[in-house]
Amino acid sequence: MSQRRKHRVIQWATGNIGSRALRAVIEHPDMELVGLYVSSDAKAGKDAGDLCGIGPIGLKATNSAQDLIALDADCVLYMRQGIDWDEVCNLLASGKNIVTTRGEFHYPAMMDPANRARVEEACQAGNSSIYSTGSSPGFITEAFVVPLLSIARRHDLLTIEEYADCSSRNSPDMLFRIMGFGQPMAPFDQHRAEHLKGDFGSSLSQLGEAIGLPIDEIDALGELSAARNTLEIPAGTIEAGTVGAMRTTITCKHKGRDVIRFRANWYVTTDIEDDWNLRDSGWRVRTEGDTPLLVDVHFPVPEEDYAAFTPGLTAHRPVNAVAVVCAAPPGIRTTSDLPQIIPTFS
Repeated sequence: MSQRRKHRVIQWATGNIGSRALRAVIEHPDMELVGLYVSSDAKAGKDAGDLCGIGPIGLKATNSAQDLIALDADCVLYMRQGIDWDEVCNLLASGKNIVTTRGEFHYPAMMDPANRARVEEACQAGNSSIYSTGSSPGFITEAFVVPLLSIARRHDLLTIEEYADCSSRNSPDMLFRIMGFGQPMAPFDQHRAEHLKGDFGSSLSQLGEAIGLPIDEIDALGELSAARNTLEIPAGTIEAGTVGAMRTTITCKHKGRDVIRFRANWYVTTDIEDDWNLRDSGWRVRTEGDTPLLVDVHFPVPEEDYAAFTPGLTAHRPVNAVAVVCAAPPGIRTTSDLPQIIPTFS
């Protein structure tokens, strides 16, 4: 039996998701880690294995983008905060494919035309491709729902509900200052809804185009609900009457009709003023049409293991997509035009 070819992979960034992807690449039977980009001087020069908690492997991180662009590699797992368009285009033009958790590439038709043209030109120059994916958006808004819709011949509405219980997260700055839990009730900042509309709207629009219902209007609505009672969570105190839950609904329309809806339910308590029917973390997907389906997805993980479990939800699908993206035609690729992503295990 012939040995399977190993893809030469560069991991780009080592945040929460990037570190999990880094470990997955190192341990993958069909991949060889050949480069690691870090943004901070403090991490530069450190061993890649140490940065993801598995011990030294003999490969040092660098914060020199140019050195990695010049390196011989098949694919870059691009997971940095923010996007550097010059960086992306230089990587693609150098012949490296990219799989990214950045949301800018879910649906090329919704990209800024100038950026799209630059990226497509770089892909042609390097005979390379780029693909955006993750857990949400990505897996749940694209890959998971297509098989459910594949048994229908009339589609009325697809609704994806995401539930995220944030109460066990011991990150006061994230929960209280950035997300706004425990803050006095006030009108929802709709700029935050518009931010989610960008990534999720493009992912859902890709799906709409694929099923023959191109999206011509996207609405985003944010809502807050107050905690009924005071409670203590690891990050601090949630006073009664302050923000205990929030939800953002992205609705995609085709010719004035709602056809796809995504709702993110984030909360630190289910004991809230509004009847939002909150449940444990996971997803609920409902298809309405001539073959209606209701699917509940739960995460059967003990609470003490939850923080260690969640990064894999976003990190693992990009790692598993490397082989498919490397084999794809040059250009901006999407879930709807790629083959099914099938992982390989040891």
